[in-house]
Amino acid sequence: MPEGTVPGATPGLASTALSRFTVLDLTRVRSGPTCVRQLADWGAKVIKIEMPPALDEGDPMGGPRSGSDFQNLHRNKRGMTLNLKSPDGVALLKKMAEKADVVVENFRPDVKARLGIDYESMAKVNPRIVYASISGFGQDGPYAQRPGFDQIAQGMGGLMSITGLPGQGPVRVGIPIADLCAGIFAAQGILVALLEREVSGKGQWVQTSLLQAQIFMLDFQASRWLMEGQVPKQAGNNHPTSIPTGVFQTSDGYMNIAASGNKIWERCARALGRTDLLEDERYKTAAGRSQHRDELNAELEKTTRTNTTAHWVNALNEAGVPCGPIYKMDEVFADPQVKHLGIAQTLTGGNRGEVAYVGQPVKLSRTPSKIVSHPPELGQHTDQILTELGLDKATIDDLRARQVI
Repeated sequence: MPEGTVPGATPGLASTALSRFTVLDLTRVRSGPTCVRQLADWGAKVIKIEMPPALDEGDPMGGPRSGSDFQNLHRNKRGMTLNLKSPDGVALLKKMAEKADVVVENFRPDVKARLGIDYESMAKVNPRIVYASISGFGQDGPYAQRPGFDQIAQGMGGLMSITGLPGQGPVRVGIPIADLCAGIFAAQGILVALLEREVSGKGQWVQTSLLQAQIFMLDFQASRWLMEGQVPKQAGNNHPTSIPTGVFQTSDGYMNIAASGNKIWERCARALGRTDLLEDERYKTAAGRSQHRDELNAELEKTTRTNTTAHWVNALNEAGVPCGPIYKMDEVFADPQVKHLGIAQTLTGGNRGEVAYVGQPVKLSRTPSKIVSHPPELGQHTDQILTELGLDKATIDDLRARQVI
C-alpha cells in the first residue's frame, strides 16, 4: 500500500471513532496540544481557542506558527480566538461548554480558578463535562504553583540519572518525553472518563502532571527501587538487566544487538561465528555475562567490526536474534518497513502546499485515523463557530471590536 494511505477512512473526517465528541482546547506549548492531538486524530470535533491577535503573546515553546513543530501538534483542529480575561469571553466559553464533552487545559493550577473556568465552574454549566488538567507537578501539594518544564520533570522524575554513559553526569533524553507522555496519559484519562460517563451520566476532573508521567515511564527502573531497594545507575547503551544488549561498532557504523536469555545468546554467538564464547565459563550464565559485561562486549565488537551493519543485521535476523541498524532521521523515514506502515502521512491543499505529518502509531480496522486538515490560522474559524453557537453577524462584529474575539 502506498505510503501515507489510510484504508477505510471516511473522506473529510480524521476518523469516525470519536466524531460524536466536541473538545474545547485551551492548551499551549506541548503537553496539552499532544493530548488534544490524540483526540483530534481520532475524529473528535476540536476547537482550538487562542487569544485574539492584538492580545496574543505567542506560544513560548511552539516556535513559529508555520514551523514544523507547531504544524505537527495542531493538525485536524478548527481554531477560534477568545479573550478569556474578559467576562464576555468567559461567558462565551461557558456557553460553548454547555454542549461540549471535553475541556482540556494546561494553565498553572491557580490561573483557571482566577479566570472562573476551573472544573467546578464548568461542571455547574455542564455536569457531563470531562475536564482535563495537565500541570508540571500536580493541582495541589507543595510544588503545585511551580512552573513546569519537560527537562525539569526529566531530572526530578529520575530519568536523567539513568540516561547517558556511566560517570558522564546527568543526560536528558532527546525528546520532551515528560511533556509527550503527560499529554498521552491525559488523553487516555479523558477516554476512560467518557466511557465511565456512559454508565453514570456524569463528567469528572481528569488530572495528570509532567512529574507523574515521567515517574510512571521509569517502569522497571522504578520498581527496582520500590521492590528491591536498588538505585539504578547510568548504563550507557547497555541494557541494565539483559546482557549482552547494547550498541556495537561495525565496519561502516553502529548497530544494536539484544541477546537476552541463554537461547538467544547461543544463537547470537553462533551467528557471529564466536562459538568459542559459549565455552567460556564467564559467559555460560546470565549472572556471569552480567558480571563480565565489558569483556563480553569487547569480544563481540572485535567480530562486528569485521563486516558491515547490513551484513550483521541480515545474519543475526536469520538466526532469530533481535538486532537493527541505528538510523539518523532521514534514514528512519527511508526504511522500507517504515514506508509500509505509512506513519508519515502527506496532506496537500491550503496555502502550505504539500506537508508530511507524523501520523498515529495505532491502526483500527474500521475507524482508522488520518490527517485531514492543516493547523488553523489564528482565529480562522471564529465566525463559523460563533455562528453555529447562534450569534448573528452584528454580535460577532461587536465582540471583535471590543477584542473579546
